[in-house]
Amino acid sequence: MISLGVLDQSPVPDGSTPAEALADTVALAQAAERLGYRRYWVAEHHNTASLAGTAPEVLTAHLAARTSSIRVGAGGVLLPHYSPLKVAEVFRTLHTLYPGRIDLGIGRTAGADAVATAALAQGPGALGDEHHPDQVDDLVGFLHGRLRPDHPFASVRAMPQGPGAPEMWVLGSSSYGAALAAGTGLFFSFAHFISPGHGPQLLANYRRRFRPSERCPEPRANVGVSVVCAETDAEAERLALSADVWRLRPEGPERGPLLSVEDAEAVALTPVERVLLVQHRDRRVVGAPDRVRDHLLDLARAHDVDELVVLTVCHDVRARLRSYELLAEAFDLERRS
Repeated sequence: MISLGVLDQSPVPDGSTPAEALADTVALAQAAERLGYRRYWVAEHHNTASLAGTAPEVLTAHLAARTSSIRVGAGGVLLPHYSPLKVAEVFRTLHTLYPGRIDLGIGRTAGADAVATAALAQGPGALGDEHHPDQVDDLVGFLHGRLRPDHPFASVRAMPQGPGAPEMWVLGSSSYGAALAAGTGLFFSFAHFISPGHGPQLLANYRRRFRPSERCPEPRANVGVSVVCAETDAEAERLALSADVWRLRPEGPERGPLLSVEDAEAVALTPVERVLLVQHRDRRVVGAPDRVRDHLLDLARAHDVDELVVLTVCHDVRARLRSYELLAEAFDLERRS
């Protein structure tokens, strides 16, 4: 039986404001809880005016306070920007306030353009990719009070102390993330919406190379999928155009607003952009409920997972909510919750 979660980047539709986008995130989280979704993750992006989700730890706290049972968390914290101890203490605090409901997903990408990435750096000696596995090890150690005895920070404890810890996931779209999760004994979330190719092979390698840990005795994975669901295939295709055009630009100041369908239709695309638009559609599942459900079930079987985390971006916030409602109905989530 497939369970569903939500990944929300808090998009800011053209004509709206960041404050409205964050209010929409809260409303969608409450709806997801009511509809029977399992978890609600919020993303981290920087210096992109059309994405209001810059501080997932703050938004997680707010969402946990405005909901009562759904798991909430970061999908994810971009660890290269931060101290592992600080991330551990933030999420230990959240876990203490909302025990059994907090997820900590960690990512390696910048989530920003080059200038913003430099501004986020810890200093002139900012850590490179080669240090990321050590950061993950330190974060796990701080979260669980298990730094090795010879570690330079072995005497440091992430506060507040107490039983348990947030559920920790490695987020990734490549063999690097899968191998890191396997070698560290952590759960893995594969970002199909970023890189749909080779997902089944990556997850098979993750399971084969998984090293059991006390916190994660068995491998466990889910798949993040971009979805637009509407009453008809034609309406879903129409709604999806806004994000199709929006994603042609990279994150950062160059990424324009999330346009209405009408304005997106009026954008003059270059021949290369038209090709990219078609290619990017491979990353999305678009259609009426039955078509989307069948495609998602096929994806789950191909990746051998029992959970999908759904990202839906469109200009009309009512259409976005309706997409999640139709998906919940197609999977009969409310009856199962």
